[in-house]
Amino acid sequence: DENRQFFAGLHTPGGSHSGSDLGAAAAGASGVGRFMARDHGYCPHVVVRRKALVLEDVCDYPRFAGNPVVDEIGIRSYMGAPLIDRTGVALGTICVVDTDVRPWGRSGLETIKQMAAELVEQIHRREDGRF
Repeated sequence: DENRQFFAGLHTPGGSHSGSDLGAAAAGASGVGRFMARDHGYCPHVVVRRKALVLEDVCDYPRFAGNPVVDEIGIRSYMGAPLIDRTGVALGTICVVDTDVRPWGRSGLETIKQMAAELVEQIHRREDGRF
């Protein structure tokens, strides 16, 4: 919505990570873990750009290094791709984050774009009653 992001699917691995524990931070004060302020994170940028975004080390990019998720959750790398339906509407993103710098590379970019295409196709099949 205008103020929050909603995570339809969320997986946080167990155990501690560098920085804050990702699972605990994702749970947030409410304990739900499905919402985050819209100005936090990188997915809103992907929706607006309408193309994939790969940040192997968010601290290398002044525009993204100051994002609250860096300090609050310890996010150091991000990769996401938009989910654009057949009408051209950006439904959201599929993304992955890490608390460590991650060299996603060209193969990571291709993988996240392929995953986005597959998810959009699943949505279309469901809409068409072909699931």
